[in-house]
Amino acid sequence: MSDTDRPEATASPKPAFELGTGPGRVLVWFYGVFTVAAASRSIVQMIMDFDRAPLAYVLSAVAAVVYGFITYSLVRGGERARRAALVCCAAELLGVLVVGAWTLAEPAAFPDATVWSDFGMGYLFIPVILPVTGMIWLRRAKTVAV
Repeated sequence: MSDTDRPEATASPKPAFELGTGPGRVLVWFYGVFTVAAASRSIVQMIMDFDRAPLAYVLSAVAAVVYGFITYSLVRGGERARRAALVCCAAELLGVLVVGAWTLAEPAAFPDATVWSDFGMGYLFIPVILPVTGMIWLRRAKTVAV
């Protein structure tokens, strides 16, 4: 087969803007740490004391899944990943606000804390700051990529 007969090797197009670079790298780090923290916490709590506070433990597991997906999207990059991460950050913020308000309004519903309890007070309010920061970064990434 000669060089003219070979199909051209098409390299996958590289995104114009890498989500996990610059300040995005800090977001990847925080989301990665929170993925591990929330997953570890929820797994241990579900194994040890699931009957004590099932809602809190399941919500922590949901938070871990959301954090993991956002981490993956930021590392993957590209426009589809950016949009998916933006939707997940908005859902995460909604979850933090709803669960945070719920834990303040009806503390008896949560005999044990979740990652999002009291708007993330147990985690220095990072759970409420992180999605806002993520959405700002992801919106900026769109304007740079276009």
